[in-house]
Amino acid sequence: MTNFCTLFDKGFLGRGVALHESLMEQCPDFTLWMMCMDDLSYTMLQKLNLKNVKLLKVSEVEDERVLAVKPDRKTNEYCWMFSSVLPLYLLEKNPGMDTVTYIDADMYFYAPVDEIYREFGDNSIMIIPHAFSEKHKHREKTSGKYNVGMMIFRNDPYGLECLRWWKDRVIEWCYDRYEDGKLGDQLYLDDWTERFKKVFVLTHPGADVASWNTDRFKFKKEKDGKVTGFEKATGKNFPLIFYHFHALKIYMASRGKIKPYPVSVYDRTVYRLYIPALQRAYDTIKAIDPTWSYGCVKKLDILRVIKQNMVLWVTK
Repeated sequence: MTNFCTLFDKGFLGRGVALHESLMEQCPDFTLWMMCMDDLSYTMLQKLNLKNVKLLKVSEVEDERVLAVKPDRKTNEYCWMFSSVLPLYLLEKNPGMDTVTYIDADMYFYAPVDEIYREFGDNSIMIIPHAFSEKHKHREKTSGKYNVGMMIFRNDPYGLECLRWWKDRVIEWCYDRYEDGKLGDQLYLDDWTERFKKVFVLTHPGADVASWNTDRFKFKKEKDGKVTGFEKATGKNFPLIFYHFHALKIYMASRGKIKPYPVSVYDRTVYRLYIPALQRAYDTIKAIDPTWSYGCVKKLDILRVIKQNMVLWVTK
């Protein structure tokens, strides 16, 4: 049994449902703990009754220390705190749980996750580098060496020590600005390989592909529906395990059709599979609440849409 956990509010509910669909396809035996930051998303998920999902309200996970700083944090800053708080809560409440894997809700799995856990082995903590491409390398100073998008923590002294330390840090400081070597929850990971024992750094090129490194690769959809990535510099190929759709904006066109806004030309193969998954998620939600449009941008930049359509037409 693989235990995953994620968190979101109503704006990311559609992405969370799409994430769940991908796990159903790529991970045969799992539990996905979904922590809802608002009552609306919790109520909707109760109605959806997704398989292999256990629901949590944020009020179940909050403690006095976390609540004490809540008035001082913006919504996104408060959410970031729970990338440490939620896994720690689950491991402490479930002593029989061997590991928990934190995943951001805006990710989608394209291949089985087995290889990740094989490489993780008997380590206690797993982190993944941003692996910035050259044009994004400057972002490492403010975004950090490692990305919070997917992390594994084992329920042992090393994993728990790390999570407790990280929780303490985000309670002290977790803001949406760069200051004294910190930004949100993320730069705290930079020294974990020296600070903690049994830390494993996953370097599989098909894990955590995202806007900050995707221009290093080309992608091809195979006949079996899987996606193969190719490193431009070496020609090396690899299975795309998961893509992190960080900062993706979507809008709802006529008749409830989901449109991405905008799409990089590098990611078209990947997006052609993800956008239909988002569409299925929204269709499922809207079957219960036809007015649901949370997570979609309200006002489009028409010039940006025109530019995107021209780029996609030229490169198709």
